[in-house]
Amino acid sequence: MPITIVIAEDQRLFRQSLRLLLEHERDLVVVGEAMDGRQAFDLAVAHKPGIVLMDVDMPRLDGITATRLIRSCVPDSKVLMLSVHDDDARIVAAVQAGACGYILKDADHQEFLRIIRATFEGDVVRSPFMPDGFAKKAMALVNKQGESEGGGLSLLTEREHEILACAAAGRSNKEIADRLSISPETARTHVNRILGKLHVASRVQATLYALRTGIASIDEAE
Repeated sequence: MPITIVIAEDQRLFRQSLRLLLEHERDLVVVGEAMDGRQAFDLAVAHKPGIVLMDVDMPRLDGITATRLIRSCVPDSKVLMLSVHDDDARIVAAVQAGACGYILKDADHQEFLRIIRATFEGDVVRSPFMPDGFAKKAMALVNKQGESEGGGLSLLTEREHEILACAAAGRSNKEIADRLSISPETARTHVNRILGKLHVASRVQATLYALRTGIASIDEAE
């Protein structure tokens, strides 16, 4: 089945160019375009797309707020943030809102397509939504904001600890499966259970959790 996509971008030229890029791919289908966050939310609810490409800065409803609403009402839709800004606070805010990634608009188009497909499959994509030094910067901001890790860690099985550590190190479901001698489907199931137990919306949030609790190190995550 093709990956359905909603594009939320207030700059018409970039939005139309992005649509042309995506429509050249047989496995990608654009089901809607939004000029602001409110339209993006409405389209996400109506179409339940696999991916929402969400600009951070938009009128009526900003991208981060729209992302939070979409993830709350359409949890199966994965949001990738679009921005011209490599801004630490924006990246962390997007992750906390439930975004699965953060793509700079000057990314190479092949990298752009790779990120969309990998995100849809549930893999962690290291670049460009995790710029150099992202883990250190994100950790500093998260700790400054006083986030608590809660009691979710005690709910994880020994196997889930292993898988969380692998995911936090940037390994895909296939790589986790190969490393632990399980199937990719089993790895995906474990990851989804981990997200539920930790009450986080994405693998990026789970990575920050793993860093904060010592399951993974910053060096492994970068």
